[in-house]
Amino acid sequence: MEFEISTVREQAPQSAKAAALFSGGLTRFRIKAVAAIVPMTVTFALGLWDIRRQNSMWGDESVTYQLAHRDLTQIWRTAQHVDLVHAFYYAIMHEIYGLVGGGLLTLRLPSVLAMSVAAAGVGLLGLRLAGPRAGLLAGLVFPLVPQIQRYTQEGRSYAMVCALVTWATYVLVACVVRHTRWRWTAYGSIMLFACLLHEFAVLALAAHGITLLVSGVPRPVLRAWIVTAACIVVGLLPLAIRSSGESGQVSWIAWPDPVQFLGFLAMVFVGMRCARRPMNVRAPIQLSALALPLLVLPGLLLLLLSPVKPLFVDRYVLYSSVGFALLLGAGIDHFHRRQLSSRTSWVAALVVLAALLPPSLYLRMPQSRHDDVIAIGNAVRHAGRPGDGLLYLPGRHRVWTGANPEYTRFLTDLALAQDSISSNTLAGIELPAQDIPARILKFSRIVAVRDPEGAHSGTNSQEEVKTRTLKRYFRECGTTRVTGARITVYVRNYAACQAISTGLAAGRATLPCSTPCNAQEVGGANSQLRHRFHPFGAPGGRSERIREVLGLVGDLAVVELHNANSGCGFPVVVDHIFGDPKIPTTENPTDGERELGRVV
Repeated sequence: MEFEISTVREQAPQSAKAAALFSGGLTRFRIKAVAAIVPMTVTFALGLWDIRRQNSMWGDESVTYQLAHRDLTQIWRTAQHVDLVHAFYYAIMHEIYGLVGGGLLTLRLPSVLAMSVAAAGVGLLGLRLAGPRAGLLAGLVFPLVPQIQRYTQEGRSYAMVCALVTWATYVLVACVVRHTRWRWTAYGSIMLFACLLHEFAVLALAAHGITLLVSGVPRPVLRAWIVTAACIVVGLLPLAIRSSGESGQVSWIAWPDPVQFLGFLAMVFVGMRCARRPMNVRAPIQLSALALPLLVLPGLLLLLLSPVKPLFVDRYVLYSSVGFALLLGAGIDHFHRRQLSSRTSWVAALVVLAALLPPSLYLRMPQSRHDDVIAIGNAVRHAGRPGDGLLYLPGRHRVWTGANPEYTRFLTDLALAQDSISSNTLAGIELPAQDIPARILKFSRIVAVRDPEGAHSGTNSQEEVKTRTLKRYFRECGTTRVTGARITVYVRNYAACQAISTGLAAGRATLPCSTPCNAQEVGGANSQLRHRFHPFGAPGGRSERIREVLGLVGDLAVVELHNANSGCGFPVVVDHIFGDPKIPTTENPTDGERELGRVV
């Protein structure tokens, strides 16, 4: 009995100790879970907020969409001419589209998921280097940065690169704490993956080296990093050498954009101010020693290269925002600890959120991007009539309508010799300059896709001959302006434009609308009108009726078409395709239809 009692007494402290250890481990797990899951959830929610961006897509996303829908062989062949630096990303997106299909949501959701994973990594980094509250704050600051919000919702590689660099940085800290071969292998693999997605991720490698030097890590750790970094560079070298031949693709980059440059300086200034605050957490690497080089060095290196080769674009070093979020999160934590009242902290947080709301809303509008290829494609489709010619000024803008062949299905591309897929290019191959005028002069009506006012694209012999031929033999007959482009109709018979002017000058070109008329409705009505009176037959089920004739010029008539569903009225030009003067004949014809039947 005494033996049993003594045994129980000996086991009791051990059980209590095990319970305490378990409880402590569970608490640490919960802290880590909060630091990772809360920022991940906030980032994912912000990413889903109006992810379709009012059904818009800008040019770079259009390239992603088009190449992702080619097979892997075609992607590789295209990458030999252009966009080799993004070939790996296009292959990933090809597989994603192959698995789930879809359109805009599939295009952007991988970036949302990647940036959510990056936010979790930022939270855990902050937890490890500055404590629970600083980690959580850093993770919450990260998705609020305007740059992060923008590229969370873009179908490009930058969100994936940011996530990979974030987690490579986290593994690097783990390698310093515990020096093992498999951890260095994981670090090298993640960094190499990031560099293959975008070459400029290698600049984060330089920032990591500065961090280790400043932190005074043991020599075995530094030697292991040097070996790992050398392997990463060797793995990246073939891509870097091959892609250097495509340097013309970044010829559009001039001296750093003032907005991006000032934004970079502002982040650096705020980050440096936060780095001066003392950290209360003892770690093998100080947060400022890790975050400040990651924030400053990649962008600074690109700026220093600008006099030789301008390359500074904020999205190329998007992962620098990780350093900014870490520093700002730690700075906010320090500010909160110094405040006796939490009211000041809450007021400051509300002010910041209110200031971030306008840019957040703007970033979810089509106007926040350089162009909108969906709006451009719809404008081309609505401006064109079956059998019209189509010109791109310059030819590289063919990518704007390449995502959806329906935009140009009934138009003839006058300068195209070989399409983009068969030529393994982005914009196809154009005819020699001397052959283009003859093609243009076969058409009496041409839709031209042009740059917006003030934009200056590079020119070549093909572009010069297109412009010269249009100017000499054609007249402009209206321009539609959309985000990033102008769609101009050129005609050889200017009477059509005069007819439109006659109707508009009469002051009867539009009627009050119960529902605003949009371009699709107007274009659709124009197409239906032509079919309605075409001698070869017409589809049924239309709600458009001619209300009155607005003007006549030769064989042309301007009529006001009325949509019974929307209550909208709008002018439409019709011509000799009506053929039979007995047409139109419908049940209960309107006064306008009777009049048109008489005049034609």
